Amino acid sequence: MDTPNTADSNPYFLTTTRLGFRRWRTADLPLALSLWGDPSVTQLIGGPFSEEAIKKKLDREIATQASYGVQYWPIFLLDGNAHSGCAGLRPHWLELKVYELGFQLRPAYRGKGLAVEAGRAVVSYAFDTLGAGTLFAGHHPQNGASKKVLVRLGFQFTHEEFYAPTGLMHPSYILTRR
Repeated sequence: MDTPNTADSNPYFLTTTRLGFRRWRTADLPLALSLWGDPSVTQLIGGPFSEEAIKKKLDREIATQASYGVQYWPIFLLDGNAHSGCAGLRPHWLELKVYELGFQLRPAYRGKGLAVEAGRAVVSYAFDTLGAGTLFAGHHPQNGASKKVLVRLGFQFTHEEFYAPTGLMHPSYILTRR
């Protein structure tokens, strides 16, 4: 099933004009498999991933939410509730209130401005709700689309950083609360 549990009258803790964000649950394994099992989604972040690796990734997202109040939340179109990907935060340097921003969209939802829309919502949530001081983000060196999104969100390039899942140096950026 590619829709959120509609038993809740409003399953979303955060919304934008077109998107709803909610938290991953164990029952979301089919959604996780459809997102992280798609090689076009994961090829630039160390994939493709096996079903077992995706189950572990889902468990880590749920555990990160329980421990730190953040995760790469599943996102859905408000019009029709289609699962379009994920966007959110991870702890990066919590002692300095730095979180890492990330997003992954399913292929059918790319090129529609959803990454920027989701990114703006996550940035606001990080600064206004969590009190983050700085956000970090990186992207695969061949992912020009992610670079464009980060620049549109106001991130500034700072350095190249080794990303173990790809074995490459990734361009890295920060955004500081204004």
